Amino acid sequence: MSIRTYSAAITGIDATLIEVEVDSTPGLHAFSIVGLPDKAVEESKERIASAIRNNALVPPSAKHKKIIINLAPADIRKEGPAYDLPIAVGYLLETDQIKFDTRKKVFLGELSLDGSLKPVPGVLAAALMAKDLGFEEIIVPEANAQEAAIVSELSVIGIKDINELIGHLNGINPLQPVIFKEFNDGTASDGEAYRLIKGQETAKRGLIVAAAGGHNIIMSGPPGSGKTLLARALIDLMPPLSFQEAVEVTKIYSVAGSQKSALMSLRPFRNPHHTTSAPAMVGGGSSPRPGEISMAHRGVLFLDELPEFPRSVLESLREPLEEGAITVSRTAGSLRLPAKFTLAAAMNPCPCGNYGSQGLACICSPANVMRYRKKISGPLLDRIDIQITVPRETATLEQEPLPAIRFNEIRTMIAQARSTQQERFKGAGIFTNAEINYKNIDRWCVLAPSAEQQLQQAVQTKGLSLRSYHKIKKLSRTIADLAGLETIQDNHIHEAISLNASDRILAEFA
Repeated sequence: MSIRTYSAAITGIDATLIEVEVDSTPGLHAFSIVGLPDKAVEESKERIASAIRNNALVPPSAKHKKIIINLAPADIRKEGPAYDLPIAVGYLLETDQIKFDTRKKVFLGELSLDGSLKPVPGVLAAALMAKDLGFEEIIVPEANAQEAAIVSELSVIGIKDINELIGHLNGINPLQPVIFKEFNDGTASDGEAYRLIKGQETAKRGLIVAAAGGHNIIMSGPPGSGKTLLARALIDLMPPLSFQEAVEVTKIYSVAGSQKSALMSLRPFRNPHHTTSAPAMVGGGSSPRPGEISMAHRGVLFLDELPEFPRSVLESLREPLEEGAITVSRTAGSLRLPAKFTLAAAMNPCPCGNYGSQGLACICSPANVMRYRKKISGPLLDRIDIQITVPRETATLEQEPLPAIRFNEIRTMIAQARSTQQERFKGAGIFTNAEINYKNIDRWCVLAPSAEQQLQQAVQTKGLSLRSYHKIKKLSRTIADLAGLETIQDNHIHEAISLNASDRILAEFA
């Protein structure tokens, strides 16, 4: 009779239950793994044999048996070394070297040749799957135990090696479940990048609004005007991740193998180079994995020199900017990956960077200027809430750095605006004003009559699209939240319109 243990396969950022079936029959020794394994899974036979032999147990080579391992369902590709542990446990059960009930346990872990366990990616996703399917216990390497313990109502056992595992499963030396340490919402930055920016009051106000409402922002200006520094300051203005947001981000980074702590508390900041390909940006591969936009989930995606990115890369951003997710389709299937990020983009006014600058000559022809600017399509610009011009400040500008106390006041104001939004959207599955969709915008963006009239007049005068109309309402909602007001007033609409001049980036250099 075959023995069955349970593990997990990672598909995208979610886990799928895998049944590890072990069967043996008398005959010439053979050790086979079937069920669409990759090379890393195939090589587990050697790791498992050495680990078992080096811990005074009977390895497969000492048994005059044909051993076959089936990883079901067989149509899902199995990748990575996480199946070492469930295969080894299944073999030990099949050969009567250990005895226990496997029905409510999930196993993940990579075996070293000496029997110790190494950490594996995707443990948080596996733990969430185990809880949803009614499993009672998940056994993982000790280094992954805190990550799995994030999931409540699931017993998490962290083990060091095979001997410790056997003692636990046989009941000789049972291990206590790992308790997740209290969530730390991160160490607040001193905001040095923001405080050292001299001048640029309009740009800094745009950053405050972007940080408070999760709005996308694009900055256009000559080289040396501080666009990159402004973009890096945006992440310091944002409040730390909430627990729910931290779980979302940690799940992505765990699957990608880029996790820095058991539960990530700092918002991610991604800065891909302009040579980045479309699959690297949105995710992909033969077995699709998260791309840069998913790695920036709940954080900032900074695209410097925006027009230098390939057109295919820029146009691939349109869906995630609108939907907060990306659907990646490959021959093996399609996946929907989260991508609720704040886009911060920077660009020069022309190829040489001096167009419109006082005292500096532009060497670009008008045709080259327009060709450069039109690398960014209108539909993409229409999805960017805040569009500002960043002029070059003179080196003689006399201004003291912003005091830390004043910066803390700004960050507190932003945190209060975010808290207001979380209370407003409780139960709706969204966190910021930028995520409001057309279905509920009238419910959450209530305008004073005079403010509504001002907005309607701007729509007719500027010929704004319905998307721009909604963007302005969401921007004004954030500005009102910063002011601590529930109803949007005239001055909030006026500032939102000035920050969302959708025709500015293309028209001002025409």
